[in-house]
Amino acid sequence: MREKIKGWRFYDHFRSDFDAPARQLQLGTRTTVLSHDGCDLASALQTIIEIGDDNSLHEALNDAFPKSRIEIDKLDDGRLVIEFYQHGLLRSLSAKELSDGTLRYLLWVAALLSPRPPELMVLNEPETSLHPSLLPALSRLIIKASKITQILVVSHANTLIDALENDDECNIIRLEKEYGKTKVIGQGLLSKPSWHWTDIK
Repeated sequence: MREKIKGWRFYDHFRSDFDAPARQLQLGTRTTVLSHDGCDLASALQTIIEIGDDNSLHEALNDAFPKSRIEIDKLDDGRLVIEFYQHGLLRSLSAKELSDGTLRYLLWVAALLSPRPPELMVLNEPETSLHPSLLPALSRLIIKASKITQILVVSHANTLIDALENDDECNIIRLEKEYGKTKVIGQGLLSKPSWHWTDIK
């Protein structure tokens, strides 16, 4: 069981500050599953390009940023550099220069299009730092990935939730706070699971 759980991915919080792991140059290596902090973003994207669904990668980018594309360049010392080409800009942008939202979207693309997806992927508030206009594209990416792996999404963004709910295979559990307690909406007193305290010897 421990080995199975170790194979799951919990993407709780992708940093996007200047010193974020995803903005740093890393040695290129085959990366079939993005790390929890996104430090191997360039490698994960290049792995998708080489052995994954390259078409879905370009579709996901174009869905969020029309007429955009990425290229991964290799430096002489073996480190990889992300080159993001966005329509209307005269030059490409490196990971250091990307906005928080663009960087986070690329991280979600790398995680959700993994060539060797984990059996369970947990996304905690994936809408963080994303412009609302990117949420429909993110929802389509999540739905596409959910066809090949189980995905659990925790979100406060109604736009994202509503888009995911439109998929027939999506199960929604809505929570609310009442007097400081978190409750499952629609769960009655008799439908609650029983709770038994452990006997203390």
